[in-house]
Amino acid sequence: MTGRTSLTIVLAAGEGTRMRSSMPKVLHQVAGQSLLAHVLRAAPQGAGAALAVVIGPNHQAVANEARRVRADAATFVQHERLGTAHAVRAAKEAIKGGADDLLVVFGDTPLISAETFERMRAPLQNGAALTVLGFRAADPTGYGRLLVEGGQLVAIREQAEASADERAITLCNAGVMAFDGRRALEVLEKIGNANAKGEYYLGDAVAIVRELGLKATVIETSEDEVRGINTKAQLAEAEQVMQARLRQAALDAGVTMIAPDTVYLAADTTFGADVTIEPFVVIGPGVTIADGAVIHAFSHIVQASIGKNASVGPYARLRPGTSLGEGARIGNFVQASIGKNASVGPYARLRPGTSLGEGARIGNFVEAKAATLEAGVKVNHLTYIGDTHIGANANIGAGTITCNYDGFNKHKTTIGAGAFVGSNSSLVAPVKIGSGAYVGSGSVITRDVPDNALAVTRGEQVTREGGASRYREMKSLGKTPKT
Repeated sequence: MTGRTSLTIVLAAGEGTRMRSSMPKVLHQVAGQSLLAHVLRAAPQGAGAALAVVIGPNHQAVANEARRVRADAATFVQHERLGTAHAVRAAKEAIKGGADDLLVVFGDTPLISAETFERMRAPLQNGAALTVLGFRAADPTGYGRLLVEGGQLVAIREQAEASADERAITLCNAGVMAFDGRRALEVLEKIGNANAKGEYYLGDAVAIVRELGLKATVIETSEDEVRGINTKAQLAEAEQVMQARLRQAALDAGVTMIAPDTVYLAADTTFGADVTIEPFVVIGPGVTIADGAVIHAFSHIVQASIGKNASVGPYARLRPGTSLGEGARIGNFVQASIGKNASVGPYARLRPGTSLGEGARIGNFVEAKAATLEAGVKVNHLTYIGDTHIGANANIGAGTITCNYDGFNKHKTTIGAGAFVGSNSSLVAPVKIGSGAYVGSGSVITRDVPDNALAVTRGEQVTREGGASRYREMKSLGKTPKT
């Protein structure tokens, strides 16, 4: 918001015991990102926007995640869990900084949007001391009701204290609030704990604001946007809502999805124009898909870059570091890079550090790890390529293995441009096959092969005329054949 500074306090100290997990609740993921990450990315950022995250004791992992997502995040520890207002006051030193607007949000609300934060700040600019985010609940049972008179919020009435008429109200408290930063600390320090649990509740701020003669107001949003997550079932529900959002956004941007409900996206997936995604595709974090690419059915892609007009799958897995260039075709990738007009799969596995040049081909049942295949390289079937650099237009026959691990260390294989490696060969690293060299099928190569040389390592073939007949006869008589 132009000209106004802000402090966003994210409450992330909860243990999340109902999640039945040793992991802090806010670190569970929706669409490939932690709940906390979604909230932090939605919070105001840039010049004049400060961020504080309140964590529980011994929750260093939460502090680390906060700083990973937002380097500007300050963290504060709530040593005792004595209510939401008590949690906010844990960040008292940050509040003293005197931001114009103080936003308070829960770290387990991953569906909240940046636009909602901006809408909450607008009434503060117009003189309100407090904005409360509300939603119309399909079933308001258990929620605090927002009582509004003359366009102003007059009270938050908890379910147990509400009259029959008040319980009929569907406008409920989402728990997200925005304070006039000049009065926030004054209001927060007046909140007491005279209740059955002896805790300090943020909702009491409404009554205090009214007592001070200040204005409180309500901004409404959808129930989905303020879903809190306390159980794995609620986590799954939030994932469903997020996926629906992401799919719709992709469709609106021009992505073709043949069966959208079968496609799973990450929050940071980016698409070019005229991308097509077939059914049953899972796209994890860190994936970029360029113009005209086609992702075929049953592919799984994580941390990969898919180039223009590339084709992935079916049954592909791309692991981190995969990069596909323009026109590439591929199967299954994670962290790989695939070049223009390259082809991968089906049933291929590209592991981290794999890079395919223009027109390179990885065929069925091929696995590549930390491998660079330059333009035009063909590895068509049943092959393992690890810690390897292959020069342009080389051909690697079916069943070839680069033996890169000696039980202690990994070693590199280098294959020159235009080389031919025959089927069922083993290249024992470290080893170099020169440019234009030829390795005969079935060879075990343990020494370097010079450029344009022919290398064959196999036992001499012995042929015995009639030997098969004699062998069968001896076996049928129960005798041991002579060798």
